Amino acid sequence: MQLVSLSQAYIFLSAVPLLLSLSHGLWKKESNIIKEGVFLSPKFDIGPGLVENRYYYDIDFPRGHIAIKDFTAEVIDEEGNAVPLYETYLHHWIVVRYYRRKGVTHTGNESNSDQVTVANSGLCPPELLGQYFGLGSETRGTTTEIPEPFGIEVGNPAEMPDGYEEKWWLNVHAIDTRGVEDRLGCIECQCDLYNITVDSNGQPLRPDYLGGLLCCYDKTQCRMKEGFEGPRRNLYLRYTVKWVDWSDLIVPVQIYILDVTDTLQASNGSNSKDLKHNCEVEYQVESCSKNQKDVSDCIDVRRTSLPMPRGGYVIYGVAHQHIGGICSTLYGQDGRVICSSIPIYGTGKEAGNEEGYVVGMSTCYPQPGSVKIMDGETVTLESNYSSSRPHAGVMGLFYLLVAEQLPN
Repeated sequence: MQLVSLSQAYIFLSAVPLLLSLSHGLWKKESNIIKEGVFLSPKFDIGPGLVENRYYYDIDFPRGHIAIKDFTAEVIDEEGNAVPLYETYLHHWIVVRYYRRKGVTHTGNESNSDQVTVANSGLCPPELLGQYFGLGSETRGTTTEIPEPFGIEVGNPAEMPDGYEEKWWLNVHAIDTRGVEDRLGCIECQCDLYNITVDSNGQPLRPDYLGGLLCCYDKTQCRMKEGFEGPRRNLYLRYTVKWVDWSDLIVPVQIYILDVTDTLQASNGSNSKDLKHNCEVEYQVESCSKNQKDVSDCIDVRRTSLPMPRGGYVIYGVAHQHIGGICSTLYGQDGRVICSSIPIYGTGKEAGNEEGYVVGMSTCYPQPGSVKIMDGETVTLESNYSSSRPHAGVMGLFYLLVAEQLPN
């Protein structure tokens, strides 16, 4: 079936009542239970070797007291065609919930009291990993549906401060790799390929920082092959939300995001019992010894052990890894496997199956009630990467949905 252009879609939908503005909302579908909306981010103009890493506030999103059942996304062009990762690499996208004081317009200079982030349940600081939703190159091939009767509760008026309204913001981090000298190096944000020595705030990078988010901020340019020329183009993040109206029959789940780089530190001195999470979000994988005879033994293993402040029943789990990832596993305090998530690598050229790229992550859907984390239980997160070659700016995150109670 041939897709109509976005402009045609806008004309077609001009007579259709949508929940949200037609500036970016494409369509909405409802059944007796599940509702579905497809929306577009603001367009971003990108050219060969360039990085897009901007933040869009007050994006289109379903309103009201609802339970979110699914959230998916992908990068498309102006004709609605899926863009393959070897042309524009989707490093990550994240969606964050926040409250904004009514009558205040986002300018970037709001006071902390005018705009309040509503972060997930932890464990990292909300300014680092406070999102409700987010994935990377694995977006198209990762299942994210929340099973019945569970859902992520949002829009509850009883939880909003007086004089505020619920909003959502989106961050899209995309890297155009058409014609670049080193495609893997560009998507790993290696600093030398971007000729970057200071971060986006002008602060010098530490000498041992070889690559990562600090070297591929918005509008940075990766090194190109000599003589390559390619057109700029307008792209969008198309995101699909499924939800149901809230009712007492829905069991709420809490979102937990764990980071393998997380280390607990005393916030008020070495003897303090008040511990804070120190999440670096990304890390480096060094190449294994040159004397290693079997590259299959070249595995970088990173682990961290963290106490879960609140427990509950695991409803869903998935890891986030980059190219080179092998597996990520979350263990309980007694050594049991809570969830293991494995990267799916593409084998073709079509969008969603790009050879050599992580195009999906396996997920865990335990039978409700079968996997429980106790209050205060210390869990161990392990992230394994191939170290047959070095990797910069890799991630070892784990996303969990936990229900504090089971349905009657």
